[in-house]
Amino acid sequence: MMNMNKYLDVNPEVAAAIAEGKPVVALESTIISHGMPYPQNVETALAVEQIIRDNGAVPATIAIIGGRLKAGLTPEEIEYFGKKGQEIHKASRRDLAVICARGEDGATTVTTTMIIAHMAGIKVFATGGIGGVHRGAETTMDISADLEELGQTPVMVVCAGAKSILDLGLTLEYLETKGVPVIGFGTDELPAFYTRQSGFGVDYKIDTVEELAAAFKAHNDLGMKSGILVANPIPEEYAMPFDVINNAINQAIAESVEKGIKGKETTPFLLARVSELTGGDSLASNIQLVFNNARVAAKTAAVYATL
Repeated sequence: MMNMNKYLDVNPEVAAAIAEGKPVVALESTIISHGMPYPQNVETALAVEQIIRDNGAVPATIAIIGGRLKAGLTPEEIEYFGKKGQEIHKASRRDLAVICARGEDGATTVTTTMIIAHMAGIKVFATGGIGGVHRGAETTMDISADLEELGQTPVMVVCAGAKSILDLGLTLEYLETKGVPVIGFGTDELPAFYTRQSGFGVDYKIDTVEELAAAFKAHNDLGMKSGILVANPIPEEYAMPFDVINNAINQAIAESVEKGIKGKETTPFLLARVSELTGGDSLASNIQLVFNNARVAAKTAAVYATL
């Protein structure tokens, strides 16, 4: 499959690893452009890449630069992305064709990172949290394209659950409809990003990376077309109290409704507001949970490569 797409550039180190069957872990670029300010965004992105290397895999940060789909960025490209920040489009599936045709830059979400990773032949992807069904979606139909992508692209996504700004019950129902296994890594409860609890159960609890890799191998051998979602709770020492984060989220949601914020502006507004309301604690937690997901993804990819 690799390199068949004329819009795709696979970084030479990543291409060599894929060709040799070595473990590779994809990383998204929205966290660099929209997730945190410069230079913290660049430092975090480079630190995540290093964690993946330290755990036996090759990192492939994914982005769109000048209309080219990039599987694996150089440190210079990461720096460019971090400096340009919010000016870069957040690119979902619906945006890819126009961005490529216009030769523009795009920050990849969970959706587009999965698409480009799959195109390049990368099977495992580490991110922060996934999108989901928004609160009030029964009237707004605001459902993240991430869920649709998980239903049709066979990539393992390691995340800290879904952000609790979402309707977690409906998010799980949607994933079940799409046939996506939701696996709790060492937990039987869906973590809610900043907090380890949500009150909602997962489909399966798996305690080791060996069993995770074996389940994903069976999933692919069976020819399943969907992805697998691994919900890896934020480490205990960085977790935020459930009530603190929920009160901040409820306040941020109320403010977004008052201000008439809609569509793709919603999530960045809510996350920035929650960070302000929690005195920046949520940003520190965000970085730690991404590091933790990178570790689990790299270790799982390393085992998968031996199967």
